[in-house]
Amino acid sequence: MKPTLVILAAGMASRYGSMKQVEGFGPTGETIIDYSIFDAIRAGFGKVVFIIRKEFADNFKAIFEPKLIGRIETAYVYQELSYFTDGFAIPAERTKPWGTAHAVLCAQDAVKEPFAVINADDFYGHNAFENAATFLNVGCTEKNYAIVGYDLVRTLSDHGTVNRGVCGLDHDGNLATITERINISRKADIIICEDGLEPKELSVKTTVSMNFWCFDTSFFSYTQKLFSSFLANHGKELKSEFFIPIVADQFIKEGGKVEAIPTTSLWFGVTYKEDAPFVQHSLQQLIANGEYPDSLWA
Repeated sequence: MKPTLVILAAGMASRYGSMKQVEGFGPTGETIIDYSIFDAIRAGFGKVVFIIRKEFADNFKAIFEPKLIGRIETAYVYQELSYFTDGFAIPAERTKPWGTAHAVLCAQDAVKEPFAVINADDFYGHNAFENAATFLNVGCTEKNYAIVGYDLVRTLSDHGTVNRGVCGLDHDGNLATITERINISRKADIIICEDGLEPKELSVKTTVSMNFWCFDTSFFSYTQKLFSSFLANHGKELKSEFFIPIVADQFIKEGGKVEAIPTTSLWFGVTYKEDAPFVQHSLQQLIANGEYPDSLWA
């Protein structure tokens, strides 16, 4: 059974200012999603599930179906505020989605095999998909999930601060904690995190999450239970979000294991408009080095 790739593409891209999920960065208009799917197919994934907003559905299908037909199975699911709330009275003023863990929960009916979760606007690299596929095929169980970890220094932006899930690892190299740190930037030769937490200075070797996770399908029932508790405690807060690290943290506390999978891949992403030229240049370098063809789907 081939693993499935779940792509989180329902975000609003507020800092970027437009729909970066479908913006072309490659030489023939390829999106970052195209490169992720290309890498996933090479690594042996058999299906891709897009989590999107319902109003984007026609646009997404028009962009991706012509490229992917005959190459990999596709499915589209929607993240809606009412899904999995079991009658909870959602505040009328609430417009913000419930967060990444709820988004993955919305894919429950479309995913029947071990699966990876990624962001639509992050480039993860071929080696990351190879390592994730290996884990999903031989190591993933209802008690053993995984995260692909990147070195913090390789995930910063020259155009503003970033937020990162800082990973604390145990003596076996497994995930012990994950802490959301905000306002991270490079100042001269050091990395500073200005969020009031300690440590303020972070090592360049700090392992961070770029939201590349590997899960067994048991994730769905486990997450649905935690989401009910989240709604009871935070559902009335208009900006509250139910993130994947919340689920992973509780999973670890209850005796589950989350392996930290290293990767040699280069990561890059588009948080700000000013990041776009760097992304385009990075893709051109990878193409020049023979990592990707000039036209992915030709």
